[in-house]
Parts: sequence; C-alpha cells; structure tokens
Amino acid sequence: MRNTKRTLAALTCAFALLPAGAAFAGSGPAPAPAKERNARSTAPSAAGNPASAKAQDAGVCADAYQIGTTGYVKRGSETAASVKQFYSPSCAENYAYVWVWDSFKATAGDYDVTTAVYSYSQDEYLGQRSWTNTTAQEFWSHGTVTVSECTAAVGYVRKAGDPVANGGASSKRC
Repeated sequence: MRNTKRTLAALTCAFALLPAGAAFAGSGPAPAPAKERNARSTAPSAAGNPASAKAQDAGVCADAYQIGTTGYVKRGSETAASVKQFYSPSCAENYAYVWVWDSFKATAGDYDVTTAVYSYSQDEYLGQRSWTNTTAQEFWSHGTVTVSECTAAVGYVRKAGDPVANGGASSKRC
C-alpha cells in the first residue's frame, strides 16, 4: 500500500510539472483531413490545363491528360502554335488543344484559330471550335466520343492578311 501511495504521489508531481497544453502522440482527437496542399491551378498553360476557364467553358473533364505527342503549327520557319490531344477517362472523351506561342502572338496582331479532333475511321473533324480576330492564347475543342477510334488533334492558325491557315496535328492515337 505504501508503494502505491508513493507511486501515486510521484505521478501526480510528474503531471503537475507538464505544461497544460502538452500533447502526446496518440492523445486527443484525430486531426481533420488536410486540405489539398497545392490547390489545383486554373491558370492556362502551354502544357494544357483542364482546370482553366477556357477548358471549363469547352466542357473539358477535370481528369483529362495529354495523349500522344505534340504537333506544331508552322508559318514559314516560325512556330505559331502547339497542338495536343487530351483524353478523359471519367468522361470517355478526347479533346484537341491549341496553344499559340508568345513569339507568334507578340507579332501577329489578331488571328483566326480552329481546333478539332480528327477521326481516322470517320474521316471527319469532330468537336470543332473556331475563333476569328482573336489575340487569345489557349483554345480547346469540344469533347468527342472517339475513344475507341484512331484520332489526332488538329489545329489551324491564320494570321490576319494571310489567304490560308497554317495547320498542324498531334500524333495519331488508336
């Protein structure tokens, strides 16, 4: 009994020496789940951002990612734009993406842009969208239900004053 009293007294003194706010691993309530460390950016980018305002306007699904290799729209020896194809597993859709390069944008004035998904089996442009007299940099097609087909993203850029557009395509994906 005597040892029990000493042990109890020792523990009481030990707890009295601890700061009131002390915490130990495993004590207290479980922490709330951490918020996503890096909130997903909505900024447009040359790589293509499905969370950007223009992508959302086109109905691009948030999980879309690039498939295939990037193509380029050339105007003479100058690269005017990049062309990429995106795929969304959750929506089962493909999208075309055109990004106008800063160097072209800086000297072109206004220009026209068209982007679409080309279906090799249907021999058609699908999800096509076009813009005229623009100075924007980011362009998305509408989604296409072409996941089971061979496709490529296509893009055309026509500088004001040019009689025809220059085009490019991403790699063929099956």
